[in-house]
Amino acid sequence: MLNDILSPADADRLLSLIDGAKNIVACCHVNPDGDAIGACLGWADYLRTHGKEPQIIVPDQYPDFLQWMPGSEKIVRYDKHKDEADAMLAQADLLFCLDFNQIARTDAMAPAIEASAAARVLFDHHLSPDIPSCAVTVSDTSACSTCEIVFRIVWQLGGFGSMGRGFAAPVYCGMMTDTGGFTYNSTRPEVYFIISQLLTKGIDKDKIYRNVYNNYSENRMRLVGYVLHRKLVVDAERHASYFTLTKRDLHDFHFIKGDAEGLVNMPLQIKGMKLSISLREDTYKDNLIWVSLRSVDDFPCNKMAEMFFGGGGHLNASGGRLHCSMAEAVRVTKRAIRHFESALK
Repeated sequence: MLNDILSPADADRLLSLIDGAKNIVACCHVNPDGDAIGACLGWADYLRTHGKEPQIIVPDQYPDFLQWMPGSEKIVRYDKHKDEADAMLAQADLLFCLDFNQIARTDAMAPAIEASAAARVLFDHHLSPDIPSCAVTVSDTSACSTCEIVFRIVWQLGGFGSMGRGFAAPVYCGMMTDTGGFTYNSTRPEVYFIISQLLTKGIDKDKIYRNVYNNYSENRMRLVGYVLHRKLVVDAERHASYFTLTKRDLHDFHFIKGDAEGLVNMPLQIKGMKLSISLREDTYKDNLIWVSLRSVDDFPCNKMAEMFFGGGGHLNASGGRLHCSMAEAVRVTKRAIRHFESALK
């Protein structure tokens, strides 16, 4: 049912690297999401079957609704434990880069990763991988998530039979969150074959869903109502919408990381809507706007993200950032929508 994702040479090289490594580190991108955390935890669990004790380092905080996952308590945050994390990276002889296509996406961690003498291995599903000097690169843009890639590698290497819930739960969670609960980028039969296999490990997929999507604070719920009632701007003629979240908005609703998760998807529930854009001011830095884009059908929000928002991603789910005021970010957004008017109509 699953085609091999590794060439025979890469499979042998990967196993040789694992067997020969003494200090293994797995890392992911800044603002880690369910796929990034799930891939790190799932892959680390597989490495333990080889007698390894991998360390996981993430650039910064990840949402509360992901902290139930097995092993998450051992994750080291770079922004809180820089010296410890720098030492781990300096001592590493094997570094797994999971769910990012450029070292710059690790933000403040990037210099330490670049300085590390460790052999690098990349598992990712984003366009245009550009991690230099990788001993093994597994980049598959057709994969629904990096967690899918992790599963397929473990499956190909014959390791799935030895895995348990500690592997299956984070991998399922990453696949679920990177497809919006399997509502986009998840039509391939292979996705559901993988799910069927993960379920044999005794995971409760319904509870995983509740842990992620039904685990918000009262403040988050009120923020949703505020955004939909007061902040949502709908361009009905062009089948597009956007909304803004300023620092004042975030302060008023006691925003914590993860509270904006899924908000950008909600306007797509409007009949005929093809594109939704979220503009959120950074909590701490001035003139930094985080941009999230979601679309349906064949509208390429990744191209819009690349052209107007200094980012990229997938056809229906992309992101970027702007270094400007919110007022200017709104102007850029309006220009982007007008530029893609024919595709939206």
